[in-house]
Amino acid sequence: MDISIYFSPIPREEQNYLGDQIGGTISAFKEGGDFPNWEDADLILIGVNEDRGSVENKGCAEGPNEIRKQLNQLYFAGLPTVVDLGNILPGEELSDTYFALQSSIDTLIKEDKTVIVMGGSQDLTIPLYRGYEKTEQLVNLTSIDPKFDIGESTEEETNSENYLNQILLHQPSFLFNYSNIGHQTYFGAPSIIGLMDKLFFDKIRLGEVRGDIRKTEPILRNSDIVSFDVSAIQAADMQGCNRSTPNGLLPDETCQLTRYAGLSEKVSCFGVFEYNPHVDAQDRSALLVAQMIWYFMEGFVHRKNESPTPSDRNYLKYRVPVTGTDEDVIFYKSLRTDRWWMLVPYPDSKSSKFRRLNMVPCSYAEYQVAGQDELPDLWVKTYRKFL
Repeated sequence: MDISIYFSPIPREEQNYLGDQIGGTISAFKEGGDFPNWEDADLILIGVNEDRGSVENKGCAEGPNEIRKQLNQLYFAGLPTVVDLGNILPGEELSDTYFALQSSIDTLIKEDKTVIVMGGSQDLTIPLYRGYEKTEQLVNLTSIDPKFDIGESTEEETNSENYLNQILLHQPSFLFNYSNIGHQTYFGAPSIIGLMDKLFFDKIRLGEVRGDIRKTEPILRNSDIVSFDVSAIQAADMQGCNRSTPNGLLPDETCQLTRYAGLSEKVSCFGVFEYNPHVDAQDRSALLVAQMIWYFMEGFVHRKNESPTPSDRNYLKYRVPVTGTDEDVIFYKSLRTDRWWMLVPYPDSKSSKFRRLNMVPCSYAEYQVAGQDELPDLWVKTYRKFL
């Protein structure tokens, strides 16, 4: 499919970049130039000038080009092949923009590309998710967000604060797991938090992230799509968003999370949303978002392509007996990276559906729980989703 019909070029800049700056390395769709050849690229950049679904943050549609200005100035030794396709043309209706982005993601994912999307409002996560529909596989979605963006009514007009309704209710459903990182409990209605538990979804509060950010790594390692709402960053460090609040992630935590996402062999789509240049003093927030993308790229370069198998000698295999289970709980530890996985059994009748999902990234903490004769919560939640 020719996806060039969905894109507009980015403005040419007068600045000349050095060869080891990102702007001097990537191939981009610029005014007066041809649409770039993306087939041999490792990473694809896409901007989306769309904020009709935004809540109280109009102006974020103009974010992508401002982020680019900061990103292009950063230095990166050994940058992979990156192609910037320009900006998705806003459609006559919001749904038209969704379709253009969905079609683009569908085409790129089928060609095994990793895509970085610069928005725009976070409801653009909907077309990111729908772009995986034709892959005929279940996917895991993680949002880094201070809130659970679920509306109280399914009849509400879709926006950046209820977009998850469209994903959770989409039929046919191909969502296996949803995770939220960085939520702040006082922003979540008890009924919504209860729904997360009922659906066996994962959530890590801001305080837990602050206490030990390493807890987030297995979740991001198990994600196909990562959607980052910059209002998850505390307002003092993210002035370029009308939705930022006093508490939130710190800049170094933000970059660590995006590096974890880049390191994940599974993540094929990373979106960063809600940056608004209209309220960004001295472009500092644009620079932080650019650094987030830089860290995703840095993680991508260092991917290890690890996938444990019983016969692979690069992994230590641990069998842990747990009272009340028919079989031992099996763990794998990488000898190269010290990362852990946990094998969760699924019904034989559903082998084709769940085959890529039963080797679950975990941490040493899950192994310790099993060693105390208890089934880890992650094992239980995953197993119940298999039934």
